[in-house]
Amino acid sequence: MSDQITSTFAALADPTRRAILARLALGETSVTEIAAPFEMSMPAISRHLKVLEKAGLISRGREAQWRPCKLKAEPLKQAADWLDEYRRFWEESFDRLDEYLKTLQIKEKKDARNKNGSGKKRR
Repeated sequence: MSDQITSTFAALADPTRRAILARLALGETSVTEIAAPFEMSMPAISRHLKVLEKAGLISRGREAQWRPCKLKAEPLKQAADWLDEYRRFWEESFDRLDEYLKTLQIKEKKDARNKNGSGKKRR
């Protein structure tokens, strides 16, 4: 699985490939339609598609002259699940930090009252 995640993240590292995946998230489309918004050659687009295909993020077919590309979301789910573990770690860390900061604020308020004399006991 980690090899799959490595391939997924390597493929996602390029903004052109991320844009291609975003387009394919809307539905199956042809290589020509995928290439349209990019200012690059068809061979360059083809290389990006090969990287995505090798990472298991897309599938490519052939129907006569039409070469449809389709998003395969499972590797993205695996990467998202992997990242989710770290998201939980950071959320828990931030929650602990928040509690600590609240404790410090309460202590500062008490110290400030004591310093100003308002915290003294009256007899």
